Amino acid sequence: MNGLGRGMSCRIAFACIAFMLGLSGAGHAQEASAPAEKPAVAPAGAPRLSTTDEIKAEFEAVPCKNKERLLAVKALFERMGAAPEEIAIEKKGGVENLIVRKPAAVETLEKIVIGAHYDKAGDGCGAIDNWTGIIAIAHLYRTLKDVPMKKTVLFVAFGREEEGLIGSSQMAGMIKKEQIPEYCAMVNIDSLGLAMPQVADNMSVPSLEALAAASARELGVPYAHAEIPNGDSDSTSFNRKKIPGVTIHGMVSDWPKILHTRNDQATRIDPVSVYLGYRLAALMVARIDAADCQAFREVKAKKENKEKR
Repeated sequence: MNGLGRGMSCRIAFACIAFMLGLSGAGHAQEASAPAEKPAVAPAGAPRLSTTDEIKAEFEAVPCKNKERLLAVKALFERMGAAPEEIAIEKKGGVENLIVRKPAAVETLEKIVIGAHYDKAGDGCGAIDNWTGIIAIAHLYRTLKDVPMKKTVLFVAFGREEEGLIGSSQMAGMIKKEQIPEYCAMVNIDSLGLAMPQVADNMSVPSLEALAAASARELGVPYAHAEIPNGDSDSTSFNRKKIPGVTIHGMVSDWPKILHTRNDQATRIDPVSVYLGYRLAALMVARIDAADCQAFREVKAKKENKEKR
């Protein structure tokens, strides 16, 4: 995450983890309590839900050098089932963004963007910031790749976020004015692993914050939101283009001792936090896919509220 600020909620305690794992409403969250379990085989067209153990295993080897990370992202998506020819690396403006496109079941111009940045800052491994986000969106791809969707989904690994949202700004900047209505929403995942899923208020539109809260209630998992002063992430690049965006994170109040330092290591990560962030994002994307493409635009929301009054 770029320039994170303070004001985030408490770390997940053991009791909180036990509470979350015992909730049947989280749909398979209880799988995390079973060691080395194998996921059930889903019928054709059904989402293939990852388990906490599978998420945890991803952090056994994290690429700790920026020059290694783009190829590692590509290899991860291939492991998640993407064919090499389905993975595009767009090089523009001195930045490389990796994009995997999942076409809609029926031809449409409507799109959902699911993103996370792959670059890191500081002396640490960048495991939390933001390999957790990369793991989450890659598993989201595997979950959704065989599910018929109403909208095309773009899974994007952004480069150079830590230098000022360069990768996402480049992608958003290429969207022409007349194409903006085709982009229904952007769901960004940045720095999970330390706490319950949360939404950054100053990087998210209220309509998608409300969707996140409703989705967390539906899953039966803890949820919080707060502004992160001086913080920013890739959803902002889309919000500036009037494309509704939201950033999901899992940070704690003592982040300055971890992020962008040598302490950002895989050993710090709670896989339950990453798992819950992945599950929250998956449900949100499903709800966005089912909704009208303009449903989360702030202009429409304000108009509807005015009409109700």
